[in-house]
Amino acid sequence: MVKSLKPFRSLFSSVFSSVFRPLFSPVLCSAMTSMLLLACSSTSELDDKFHQSHTPKAWSKNQLNQSELGKSDVGKSEVGKSELKQGEVKKDWLNQLKDPQINHLVDLALNNNFQLKQQAMSVEIAGQQLIVAGSDLWPSLDLTLSDTRRKSTSQSTPYSTSLSLDLNLKFELDLWGKLSAADQQANLALLAQQASFEQTKQQLVADVVTAWYAVIEASQLVDLYQQRTENTRQNLASIESGYQQGLNSALDVYLTRNEVNNEMSRTSEQRSKKRQAIRQLELLLGQYPEGTLDVISGVIYDVKENAEHPFLQSVIPLGLPAELISRKPALRASWYQLLAKDAALAYAHKQRFPRLSITASVNNKDSDLSDFLWVSSLGWSLLGNLTAPIFNAGKFAANEEKARLILKQSEQSYLDTLYGAFAEVENAVTREASLKQRYQMMLKAQDNAIAAQTLSFEQYQGGLVNYITVLDSQSRSYDAQSTVIQIKHQLIANRIKLHVALGGDFSSATTGEKAE
Repeated sequence: MVKSLKPFRSLFSSVFSSVFRPLFSPVLCSAMTSMLLLACSSTSELDDKFHQSHTPKAWSKNQLNQSELGKSDVGKSEVGKSELKQGEVKKDWLNQLKDPQINHLVDLALNNNFQLKQQAMSVEIAGQQLIVAGSDLWPSLDLTLSDTRRKSTSQSTPYSTSLSLDLNLKFELDLWGKLSAADQQANLALLAQQASFEQTKQQLVADVVTAWYAVIEASQLVDLYQQRTENTRQNLASIESGYQQGLNSALDVYLTRNEVNNEMSRTSEQRSKKRQAIRQLELLLGQYPEGTLDVISGVIYDVKENAEHPFLQSVIPLGLPAELISRKPALRASWYQLLAKDAALAYAHKQRFPRLSITASVNNKDSDLSDFLWVSSLGWSLLGNLTAPIFNAGKFAANEEKARLILKQSEQSYLDTLYGAFAEVENAVTREASLKQRYQMMLKAQDNAIAAQTLSFEQYQGGLVNYITVLDSQSRSYDAQSTVIQIKHQLIANRIKLHVALGGDFSSATTGEKAE
């Protein structure tokens, strides 16, 4: 908004006086000039602190203390080091997956996802609203043509016909910048919707990739539980054979049968979770949630048993916190919304000033069609209107105060969004460091648990331990294996979340177009 109009004072005075002095008295013209300069000298109500930086100079150091890691070899590994790395944030993280199935899924989601289509329509609606707001800055021209047929009591001319043509031009002068403020508000609202659409698209891609790896995780767990069930059945056959030979007790048989039933129950439950994960992915793709994912758009999806999760060892560059404000679409959207509320306050403030409009009309009215078509018979009029609010029971003042409170509310909302974005990055970095440590620890725990499981069953067959020890070792082994699978999924899900938190865009290798 303009802070000072001194360079334009003399220019406005001369133009206003020469154009409108014939329509208004000299006293009124002088008053109008003073009110205009007073109204246009208002400044933005946005708090000055929002023009200053709210960002830290660097990200927090997420270095874990070695004392927290213990004295094991894991604490001395590279995993315990800080995950912070300077450099430009990557915008092609999807390419690192090198999976054509994922690229195809992303394309389907970008073209078919229901929420993304809704967001795209919101952008179109905001664009139309900008046209509506901008139209008030232009004159409106209306043409009215009417034909009237009347019957009278006169015997000489019982019927009469009247033709009327009116061409009206209306134009409100944007003296105080009120209409410009409304146009600016609509333009900022459009920019906010466009930024929100970009954020929705980035989040959708991240959700699709995460959901795909959730399906892989569920499939791997189903395979693991099936393997557990089969191993327990083999143990049961061996124990039942030993019981018939008098080598094992009936208690061991009952315990093993119970364990077989438990493993079958876990397998059934995990199959259900897998179908739920597939349905979640299908919903993101805009597909009917059948829970099969066998064939989508002619592509057969193969969930490999030993499918690996990427991003387990790479280190992501984080850039600087100050760069996040301009890079992340959600923050840009929040900032545009804040500026739009500031423009709305300017509009509400200027509603309290007089409105100056011009109405020009050209008309013709005649009963004879031949005379009606003559240009010389046209009449015209020029009218200048000055409308000033005198009393409205505090309506305009309340609207201005309401707009000011909404602006202050939006300031707090922007700060909340800003610091929330910083927290997402900090939490994702911290969580990744922790997950990598857990992953390394659980790999060793898995190897030890598998070895203990094999040894315990051999010792049981040799009569050295009871079957309770075998069951305990089996439980530890399977729990360790399932935990490794789950942590691998958590690692990639957290890494994708970190990419989105940093505002890093997905790969340009996909062919998905903007949803329509």
